[in-house]
Amino acid sequence: MLAQQLMNMSTNKFLTEILEQPAAIGNIIHFYSAPEGMELLRKTREAIAQRNIHDVVFTGMGSSFFISFAAASLFNQQGIHAHYINTSELLHYNLSLLNRPTLLVCSSQSGESYEIKEILEHLPATVFCAGIVNEEDSALAKKADVALLCKGGKEEMTSTKTYVVTSLAAYILGLYLTGKWNEAAIARLHALQRRFEDTLSGYEAWLDKGLNFLGDITTLQIIARGPAYSTASQSALMFKEATHIAATGILGGEFRHGPMEMVSQGFKSILFASEGKTLEQSLKMAEDITRFGGKVWLITNAKAALNRQSEHIVPVYIDEQDEFLFSIQSIIPVQLFIDAYAKRHGFEAGSFSRGAKVTMTE
Repeated sequence: MLAQQLMNMSTNKFLTEILEQPAAIGNIIHFYSAPEGMELLRKTREAIAQRNIHDVVFTGMGSSFFISFAAASLFNQQGIHAHYINTSELLHYNLSLLNRPTLLVCSSQSGESYEIKEILEHLPATVFCAGIVNEEDSALAKKADVALLCKGGKEEMTSTKTYVVTSLAAYILGLYLTGKWNEAAIARLHALQRRFEDTLSGYEAWLDKGLNFLGDITTLQIIARGPAYSTASQSALMFKEATHIAATGILGGEFRHGPMEMVSQGFKSILFASEGKTLEQSLKMAEDITRFGGKVWLITNAKAALNRQSEHIVPVYIDEQDEFLFSIQSIIPVQLFIDAYAKRHGFEAGSFSRGAKVTMTE
């Protein structure tokens, strides 16, 4: 089914790259199950031990920065002390974070972003740099102490599949460093790959429902807690890049502290609600937004939340209970929504008119 879709979508690069995601997931699983990928992970763990490293800093720009939030959260929950910071802010204002032995994880799909290349020139000897990168011949791949390859394949449009595989590379690294990258973990990722395939093979009914529900959009708030905040931020970036809609990704707790005052008739939002520590807070927020007249497209893995469908809430179910993996799989509805929204409004999603895929200047 997916193969036929790819053949039919050759002129729509954005959708083509969305449909290539299951294959990209398969590639990264295979790579880090094989000797070459395992050696890169081993080299990173060995450097941590030899250099007596106790701190991890994740950094990147754009999509790669958003991934850093979920990655740092994952590491902290695994007992590894981790921070995340935008690379430009690290370079200009926060280099002192790297004054003691540190694993610096630089994420960049292209490996050629201006800020990433600059930070590589200013690293103290205390730093071991692991680059999570898709392009094997890039500056980051060549200059990092170890290049953790994403194996996502070529990507030309707004980040879709590279967001997914970069997230998975960080996930695999975290599992490996805590001794949990094993057959069971590999099986979980193969199951994730199958769920991507299933979702991308039959989405028309719920997608049309979501499009009709939200209608024409001028502004959009995208709300999440926990690892899904990375996906909320990435979703907002995709809306801005691919549809030129003024979308904002915001933490659920932060939305309570002021932005809730925006909610009235005509307010539109996407809200990610995952089983875990903050499900009830997220569902309560959905209810409050509708109480004040707003609409919520609710992306959730909680079956109980499906009962909350109403005139102002339309849920989409994501069949993934792991909170970190939910944050990855739940990007699919937004990707497909953006592609379909662009078609409805007569333009191609994902192309660049004022910038470029790789940002070469500050």
